[in-house]
Amino acid sequence: MARPRAAPALTGTADIDLSDVPGDLRRAVGAALHAAGVDDGHLGVEIVGKGRMRTLNYAARGVDEATDVLAFPIDDQPHETGPRELGDVFICPEKARNVTEAAIHGALHLCGFDHETDNGEMLELQAKVMAELR
Repeated sequence: MARPRAAPALTGTADIDLSDVPGDLRRAVGAALHAAGVDDGHLGVEIVGKGRMRTLNYAARGVDEATDVLAFPIDDQPHETGPRELGDVFICPEKARNVTEAAIHGALHLCGFDHETDNGEMLELQAKVMAELR
């Protein structure tokens, strides 16, 4: 049985649903989405331990160790009806230097950014969002 959805937690833009993001990370995730030009959609952020992160990392990337953040995108295009499902971000505080920065990093991945293939744009945008939050 699906769990009931909380009312959308809006970030000032029309259709961003951050109800499945921990409260202390909503501002940062909303800022990342805004910086990426995303104005609709839902995403989830889950804080996990090293064991769960290791399992996720192995299943997704074949790497048998925990990492700081993983992002699993779902929809990459807006829908005609209703907000799109951007995906899920998993953060392991034991591996992350900064949980807020990890949340921004994961959100940018869900927006289509990839620091492994771009020319530094994603990490530059991540640094800009972090600076704006300070």
